[in-house]
Amino acid sequence: MQKLSLIGMGASAATLTAQALDALCRAQRVAGAARLLDALPPSVTAARVPAVRPGDILAGLAGEQRAAVLYSGDSGFYSGAQALLAALEGRPVEVEVLPGLSSVQLLAARLGRPWQDWALFSAHGRPCDAVAAVCGGRPAFFLTGTGAGSAAALCAQLEAAGLGALPVTVGQALGLPEERLFAGTAAEAAKQSFGPLAVLLAGPAQRLAPRTPGWPDDTFARAEGVPMTKQAVRAQALAQLAPRPGETLWDIGAGTGSVSVELAYANGGAPVWAVECQPEACALLEENRRRLGGWNIRLVQGAAPAALAGLPAPDAVFIGGTKGRLGPILDAVLAANPAARVCLTAVTLKTAAAALDAFAARGLRARASQIAAAHAAGAPYLLRAENPVLILTAEKETL
Repeated sequence: MQKLSLIGMGASAATLTAQALDALCRAQRVAGAARLLDALPPSVTAARVPAVRPGDILAGLAGEQRAAVLYSGDSGFYSGAQALLAALEGRPVEVEVLPGLSSVQLLAARLGRPWQDWALFSAHGRPCDAVAAVCGGRPAFFLTGTGAGSAAALCAQLEAAGLGALPVTVGQALGLPEERLFAGTAAEAAKQSFGPLAVLLAGPAQRLAPRTPGWPDDTFARAEGVPMTKQAVRAQALAQLAPRPGETLWDIGAGTGSVSVELAYANGGAPVWAVECQPEACALLEENRRRLGGWNIRLVQGAAPAALAGLPAPDAVFIGGTKGRLGPILDAVLAANPAARVCLTAVTLKTAAAALDAFAARGLRARASQIAAAHAAGAPYLLRAENPVLILTAEKETL
C-alpha cells in the first residue's frame, strides 16, 4: 500500500518541521507547486513532480511506495490538501497529514500578538467582503491574492465604505528573504503595491456598544419629510424578522436608515442593502451610517423594484415603503430568494389588507401583530398615543 504524506511547508524550507523533513527525505517522489519544490533542501533527493491539481498529483505519484505532497503554509488553513483528501477517499492509500506554520502564525509572531481572537478569511481566488469582515467585532486576517483579492484592493473596499482611517498591517513574503511589513491606514495601503504572497490584518471597525433591538429615536439624525420607523415598532419588527449573524439583509424604503442601522448590528457585519429613492433621505441615511458605525450598510439610491436588480440574494427583507408597488417588489424579492423572510408595517387597514392579499397570492404564510404605543415625558406625564401600527411578516410555507 502506498504511503502518502500531505505536508504543510510553511513559508519555505526554513519553516519545515522536523517530522515533515523526515517524511520528505523518505519519499521517492514529491509533488507540489514549482515554487515549493525549488525551495526544498538538498537532503531531499526524491524526484520532483510539478503539480497542484488532485488528478495531476495522483497521476504523477502513482506507483511509488512512499510519496509526499507539498503545500504552502498549513495543511489545514485554506489549503489544497482538503481537495486531495477528498479525492483519496476509498483508495488503498495510507495518508498522513503533517501541518506546517501558517501565515497567520507568522504574522502574529512578527507583531508579538496572539491570534486566537482574529477572524480568518481568504480572498485568494474567491470573493471576499472586507467591510463585512471588519464589522464582525474582531481583527480580520485575510489571505490575499491578485486583482480584486489583493491586499490593496481589499483596503480600497474599506476606504470606499468610509473606513480609510482603519489601522491595517500587511505582511509580504513572510518567512522569505524579501519579507516586508507595512503598517498604516487602509487608505494608505490602498495606494501601495503588494506582491501575491501577502496577508492583511485589519480592524476591527469601531462601532457602538451592542444594544438590544429598539434603539431610542433620538439616536438617529432626522429631518423633516424623511420618515423613520419609531422605536417601539422597530423593536417589534426586528424581533419578527429575526435577523441572524451572517445573513444578507435588504431594507426597502429605508428613510432615515434607523432599521438599516439596527440590522447592520444584528447580522454580525454581513451586508445590509438599504434602498431609498429620495435624495434627502439618502443623505440622512449616509449620515446615520457613518455616525453610528453601520459600515456594512450599502446604500442604493433608486426606486424599488428596479433598484433591486443585481443585489445579492437576501435572507430577510424589511419593507418600509413601497410607493404603491408592493406586488412587484415582492416578486423581485422572491425571484432573488424564494425562501426570504419579509416584514413590513402598515398604518391603515387598507394597506394591511392589500399586503395580506399580496402575500396569499404568492403562497406566503403571513402573521400579523399590532403595536399601539403611548409615551409620557415631563410633568404632568400625560400619555401621548402614537398611531397603531400593524406589523406583517411572511415567508414560504415549510414542510
